[in-house]
Amino acid sequence: MKKINCKEYFSNRKKNRKNIKNGSYSIGITAVIIAIIIVLNLVVQEIPVQYRELDLSEQKLYTIGDQTKKVLRELKEDVTLYYIVQDGRESSDIERLLERYQDESSHIKVEKKDPALSPNFTSQYSQEEVSDNSIIVVCGDRNKVVSYNTMYQSDIDYTTYSSQVTGFDGEGQITSAIDYVTSEDLPTMYVLQGHEEAAISTDLKDAIAKQNITIADLNLLTADAVPEDADAICILAPAKDISKEEADKIIGYLEGGGKALIVSSYSPEKMPNFASVLENYGVKTCEGIVLEGDQNHYISNNPTYILPNIESNEITSELSSGNNYILMPVAQGIQTLDHYRDSLKIENILTTSDDAYSKVNVESSTLEKEEGDISGPFTLGVSITESVGEGKETQIVYYSSESLFSDQTNQMVSGSNFQLITDSLGWMCEHTEGVSVPVKSMELSNLTISAADSSFWSIFCIGVLPVAVLLLGGGIWLKRRKQ
Repeated sequence: MKKINCKEYFSNRKKNRKNIKNGSYSIGITAVIIAIIIVLNLVVQEIPVQYRELDLSEQKLYTIGDQTKKVLRELKEDVTLYYIVQDGRESSDIERLLERYQDESSHIKVEKKDPALSPNFTSQYSQEEVSDNSIIVVCGDRNKVVSYNTMYQSDIDYTTYSSQVTGFDGEGQITSAIDYVTSEDLPTMYVLQGHEEAAISTDLKDAIAKQNITIADLNLLTADAVPEDADAICILAPAKDISKEEADKIIGYLEGGGKALIVSSYSPEKMPNFASVLENYGVKTCEGIVLEGDQNHYISNNPTYILPNIESNEITSELSSGNNYILMPVAQGIQTLDHYRDSLKIENILTTSDDAYSKVNVESSTLEKEEGDISGPFTLGVSITESVGEGKETQIVYYSSESLFSDQTNQMVSGSNFQLITDSLGWMCEHTEGVSVPVKSMELSNLTISAADSSFWSIFCIGVLPVAVLLLGGGIWLKRRKQ
């Protein structure tokens, strides 16, 4: 039988106790660390998604803008966003965007509905089939379906006959729907017809519809007056003059506190009745077409493609605060009359530089200023207001270029033209909380540079840079040759 060494026995026992103590300490530390990690994870999950997830997309597809934040901040009613999608078919773009809506306002609730599990759910809001990744916005007894197809813009590539996604309008469509279901009265704008007016393009109609402004036609040749439900009228660049009776009806409507968006385009034909409406409110159109003499105020080496100054006022508060351009091709100068009513308040929206001039002879073979041309500066857009009693106010916005409303012109300045138009309508229709969130492009954005900048970079890249490279290379060659 093996003898027990007492000294060794007690020494091993002491070591075992120490090992147990150290092991218990390690287990305790590990448990504390795990607990801290769990608590931190729970805390992080409570942090709004915009602070714990970075939007690294170039166009900030999942980041909501200031207009949306304002709409959400002013919500007084609860709004539910039903996300209609089958499990496993979710769009990451839309999911991330919805998370940010819910985090931004306690009045917003996002609820996912799987049509496979609840096949009859959408029928209470729409008689048509609601596609996957669509959203139904509900507030009380009002609702609006935001279709997946309206949130993505696409173009057909006719070389390959394939569809390519060009823009994401999730924020614009969702915020517009929230504004729709929470607004009691939605404005209607009547557009004058019958004088070969310019047409409102589909893209511009969509931008106006996003502001929840309804567009209707107006024929004052057959109607006795502007309809009583008109929140505003639009006279969009008539090619033929309106009649005196129509002019009287328009002036009568405005004198009662009406609102009007008026646009003119250059025409060699005189239109005295159309002009009488403008002159009744203190402005007239200058003869000829405006050419810009300052290279910093036009593009494409074409002085008729004007980049006007955006004056700061209630309409342009957002546009004038950022690095935005408005493009006004083939515009006419707007002048105030020498004498007009003291009750009229006329404010500039768009102006030229001091070097601008109006080319009176539009058939001239030169773009240079000639004798008889009218010196600037000119106004290209104005707002006119007049208090008419009983708390009513006449409001007019007048722009002197039909091309301001062109899709192509709007694309050249990344949507700023249409934003100016919708902001003008929102101001007139007293629907300033309306939404004019532009589509977020998923293509390369246009770079708008003035003719002066274009000339500078052309000279630099074609002349200065190559010469600098040659001189540097020659210097290095000579230095090495001497060595």
